[in-house]
Amino acid sequence: MSSDLSVYSHLLADIKTRIQAAQVRAMLAVNAELIHLYWEIGQILDLRQQQEGWGAGIIPKLAADLHNELPELKGFSERNLKRMLAFYRAYTKPEDFVPQAVAQTHGLKMPQPVALMDGENLLWQIPWGHHALLLEKVKAPSERCWYMMYSLMHGWSRNILAMQIETRAHLRQGQAVTNFSTQLLAPQSDLVQQTLKDPYLFDFLTLEHDFHERELETGLVRHVEKFLLQLGQGFAFVGRQYLVSVGEDDFYIDLLFYHLKLRCFVVIELKRGAFKPEYAGKINFYCNLVDDKLKHEQDQPTIGLLLCQDKNRAIAEYALRGIDKPIGVAEYQLMRELPETLASNLPSIAEIEAELGGEMGDSDGKE
Repeated sequence: MSSDLSVYSHLLADIKTRIQAAQVRAMLAVNAELIHLYWEIGQILDLRQQQEGWGAGIIPKLAADLHNELPELKGFSERNLKRMLAFYRAYTKPEDFVPQAVAQTHGLKMPQPVALMDGENLLWQIPWGHHALLLEKVKAPSERCWYMMYSLMHGWSRNILAMQIETRAHLRQGQAVTNFSTQLLAPQSDLVQQTLKDPYLFDFLTLEHDFHERELETGLVRHVEKFLLQLGQGFAFVGRQYLVSVGEDDFYIDLLFYHLKLRCFVVIELKRGAFKPEYAGKINFYCNLVDDKLKHEQDQPTIGLLLCQDKNRAIAEYALRGIDKPIGVAEYQLMRELPETLASNLPSIAEIEAELGGEMGDSDGKE
């Protein structure tokens, strides 16, 4: 009887998996048809404007007439028709967005996402809300393409995509100082490199200027969901101050994670202040411990990630040279840096004090 139940449970699981996979494929197919339709409408509008000399006034009339004649249809408002026109003008050559052409055309270097392995066009796989956000917030085509790729790879929702754009993720991804190229085999080395960022933004924490490392660690664990969003997809939290014993000596790893896609443990050490060369030896030691005590036979080598407030790239590179474990060094920021244009327009403290002093002087004079 138990064997019959086991056979049935496998049957149920198999059919359930097939149904869910078919649902996903159907949803992607519907999305692809819809996005392609929007592109074609944008193409028609652009062509007619060029041939007939139509001005912008035709779009409100078209939106109203479509609503009157096809009242059950949604998504053809004046605003959305204008987006379709902008969408076509931004991507007049969709052939540049098939897997073979993406990296070559846009100069991108990144792991190939599974979603594009069947030769599908990248443009048709992105939801319309994502496209609208990218057209509004990201001007450079190559940057838009980067965000499209990573949205597919990591399943970013529109809100997560907005956050990644706001924090300029395309400038931070894969920028950590590492020794992966010498300690890991290709293509694993490139995949792991692209998994790390520099800097990491911990602006969800509220810490005093002279905080202790333990406070930083506690804050990250308390806000572990936001911390995991910063780390990226695939990181699973294992423990804080994770105990590993060697003989009679106990050692405590600041933060221990397991990466579900890379299939390896990730040791994270947090340091306040600037990077020091001796930090590399300590995290190398922890990686050795994890490989010996926790790593399973099927796991990839443990990765170390040392996060500090400041680093000299040359010193970090020298410190990692000769280290036999794959280790990355990156910075973290507790506050986002202001854009240079905004920062240059802000008054200095001296200017504020002078202004306040002037106002106080004027007030005293009047009294």
